[in-house]
Amino acid sequence: MAMQCPYSCETATDTLQWIKAIVDFLQPFTFLINAHVVNFFTDKLWEAVDKDWIDCLRNEPIENLLLIPSGVVQDHWPDSLKEFVLTLKSLVLPRKQADLHKVLPGWKVTSISSVLAQGMNLKKKHEVEVLSAVVNSVANSVSTDTIVDVGAGQGYLAQVLSFQFQHSVVAIDACSHHGKVMNARAERIKKHYAAQMRKFGSENKSLNMPKTITCQVMSIDMLRALTNMSLHKDDAEQPKLMLQNNKKLDRRKLKSSGNAESEISLVLAGLHACGDLSVTMLKTFVDCKEVNAVVSIGCCYNLLSEEGFDIAGSLCGFPMSSGVKSANFPLGKSSRDLACQSAERWGSLERDAGVHNFELHAFRAAFQMVLSRYYMEVIVTSPSVGRQGKALRRQQQRRILESRSQCEENSCPSFSQKHSDTTRSSVEIGEPKADDKSASVLDMAALSHENSSNKSIRQESAVSTDKYLLFEKFCQSGLCRLGLKPLDSENLRGIWDEAEPFADIIGPYWSLRAALGPLLETYILLDRLLFLQEQGSSLEAVMLPIFDPVLSPRNVAIIAKKK
Repeated sequence: MAMQCPYSCETATDTLQWIKAIVDFLQPFTFLINAHVVNFFTDKLWEAVDKDWIDCLRNEPIENLLLIPSGVVQDHWPDSLKEFVLTLKSLVLPRKQADLHKVLPGWKVTSISSVLAQGMNLKKKHEVEVLSAVVNSVANSVSTDTIVDVGAGQGYLAQVLSFQFQHSVVAIDACSHHGKVMNARAERIKKHYAAQMRKFGSENKSLNMPKTITCQVMSIDMLRALTNMSLHKDDAEQPKLMLQNNKKLDRRKLKSSGNAESEISLVLAGLHACGDLSVTMLKTFVDCKEVNAVVSIGCCYNLLSEEGFDIAGSLCGFPMSSGVKSANFPLGKSSRDLACQSAERWGSLERDAGVHNFELHAFRAAFQMVLSRYYMEVIVTSPSVGRQGKALRRQQQRRILESRSQCEENSCPSFSQKHSDTTRSSVEIGEPKADDKSASVLDMAALSHENSSNKSIRQESAVSTDKYLLFEKFCQSGLCRLGLKPLDSENLRGIWDEAEPFADIIGPYWSLRAALGPLLETYILLDRLLFLQEQGSSLEAVMLPIFDPVLSPRNVAIIAKKK
């Protein structure tokens, strides 16, 4: 059983102690967090890991490997491996959904109406229901005038806060398409609510509509300018003209109905504001007197700018706090990529999905051998053959369901017939179409699953041949995507013969590395919290997991208010 987290972040001193413990733990494993798994075979990455760990885990069932990021160990493992996994788990911020009733006064989550939920998937609906209730509670506690939804996307959160909770809301997003969708969606919702009001004789009741601003937030001053402009209709309709002046706006005041001046009170809210945008929100909260509270849920740590790597000084997204800067433990893009891993998602994978995942990593790493040996000129460009993980898994699941259905309807046609059909389909789309560049790899992955699902009825040599054929298709598709000439089968076979004896190690290696992901995310989040705590007693800040972590892995909200 995994150890419970013995650390606290209630005060700056507590948070800094936790951060130092994380840094001390991570120092010996920089080789693992900084590794590029595409170089697994070319750099023999497994040789840097304790040999006893590798020898043990390469024979471990897939189901047990998938639980390593969740801190689950097996009795027969070496003591040092068990200590690594359990200690790591004890340092990770627990992700179980918090009991928000104990933290937020008046917090109550209610199901959003069908008209507001239109277009949302299960994940988005869960996030918006919970977060809108959290933001509503925070906004009421600071008696805010306006909520600013930063990185609003298609306006789901903004519209629930406007129509359901009756707040004045400004929605800011960089994408003009999102702005158009947001406005059209808001008009449809407004018509529905207006019809309901007429039906029940409450036509005189006003409806709040979110104001929409399309602009890329690049700095604290820009966000401050946008939020100030948003409170004045004429300015809000011309954000580009306003920003061309490139002036830092003075704090504005609104006149109340009694002609007395009252200070503007704003709450910044962000649902998975990507990269530096979440950081800009927190810095704006600290810097701007108008902003009395912030609710920030970060995302896309790989897009963070980092001091010493991407940018210098106070403009960088990481580190934010003086405490983490003094710890002198930089991350780099590979580590920030890793911070996006989810232990809950790993633990919920079924065996076949795990096998499929590890096979794709093996193919990609072996493909890197092909590039380094025969196409050296493209290595310097860090080539990408596309992110197809989610699509691959969806296609895989569809094929599983279709296969089962076909078995029931046709009394299970022979494997050889199914294999022949699938192989022919894969060959026919070997060169991806312009509008579906992932097609060939999707079919290869599905074929990989079907092959792995039927290993028990094959001879070992046949399985090896099948794996090579899949690898060959993967390579030719990848070379096509990169605009490179195909490579003959003899050379590809030689590469696979070198890689295959170590292919079963990539699953253990990736599982150990993925286990460090939640710890790296904890490190990044604690840096943000400590930054707020370092501002002194003028504000209060908490860090809470507010979503179901299986539905929404980026579930930690930083909530801060000025006293």
